[in-house]
Amino acid sequence: MRRTTLAAVALVCGITCVGGVASAGTAFAAPDPSPTATAPAVPGTPGDPAAQPPEGEQATPGALEEVRKEIEKLYHRASVATDAYNAAEEKAERQSKEVARLGRAITTGQDRLDLLRHRAGATAREQYRSGGIPQGAQFLLTDDPRLFLDNANRFQRGQHAAKGLMAELRTTQEKLEKDRAAASARWKKLETHRKAEAKAKKEIKKQISAAEKLESRLAAEERERLRKLEEAAQRRAQSAWVDSGILDAISGKASAAGEKALEYAGEQIGKPYAWGAEGPGSYDCSGLTSQAWAAAGVPIPRTSQEQWRQLERVPIREMRPGDLIIYHDDASHVGMYVGDGTIVHAPRPGRDITLAGAGTMTILGVVRPDA
Repeated sequence: MRRTTLAAVALVCGITCVGGVASAGTAFAAPDPSPTATAPAVPGTPGDPAAQPPEGEQATPGALEEVRKEIEKLYHRASVATDAYNAAEEKAERQSKEVARLGRAITTGQDRLDLLRHRAGATAREQYRSGGIPQGAQFLLTDDPRLFLDNANRFQRGQHAAKGLMAELRTTQEKLEKDRAAASARWKKLETHRKAEAKAKKEIKKQISAAEKLESRLAAEERERLRKLEEAAQRRAQSAWVDSGILDAISGKASAAGEKALEYAGEQIGKPYAWGAEGPGSYDCSGLTSQAWAAAGVPIPRTSQEQWRQLERVPIREMRPGDLIIYHDDASHVGMYVGDGTIVHAPRPGRDITLAGAGTMTILGVVRPDA
């Protein structure tokens, strides 16, 4: 029932997006860390006080459009930093687990080494007490032929056991040293990823704060005009995409796993975007897609850039509901194709998970989690 409802809403959205109604909010997610340039000042923004309109006057349409572009740019930078944060967090988690595993291996190895050293010491003490001749070797001095043969066999087994003990002692010692070296290296990597995580977190807050500050400087009426400018830009992009005739060629049907992923994603509609979030109360764009496919029993990479890099790519004309559409040249956003030219996605800070036209952003390509 939920899938049917989602499909019906998607059909309505697909029609209205072409006709003129697009979902509010541009969407972004994030790739690997990249240098962030200083945002240029634009007319009518806090970065360019001289260009702002006199007090009491509203910004001109041209200036407001520049503000819209600047806000979009800031949120895009935040999304890039978000993906960097997600990637660093994922790597830090893996390193932390590996450090814990090595720690357990070192403890076990040290206990084994101590036991082997104790046994080797006992053997050495026995040889010392017997004047350097092992007790087994002393038995060989008997005149009884049968006892001699029995003792010879026992002595041979003892020698074999002693050699095995020393070999295991050396092997355990070598493995312990390797584990300690590996643990040290993992600790260094863990610290590196934690620093990258902290740096990305700082960058996210910086860019989001700048965007929110820029938007807060606008009067209520101007903010409404700004929202309409966003919607108009999306309508133009969606109309151009649909007018290309691409929808006429897309007729694929969702797989069983794709249906489950779509059902999960549809149930999250209305929940807020939050950077680094993977549910259940909020999501970022790749957090939504990765959790939706996880719910379908198909684990996929956490970030949009890794989803683009690792998952199988399919031509846009061959995409089917459940496939992931990757956006922008830097693979900084991802949405799940619902059908009828529509996606479900987590847009950006300040926006909720929603349905939107699949062509409202620049499409980089399509990937299929369950190829």
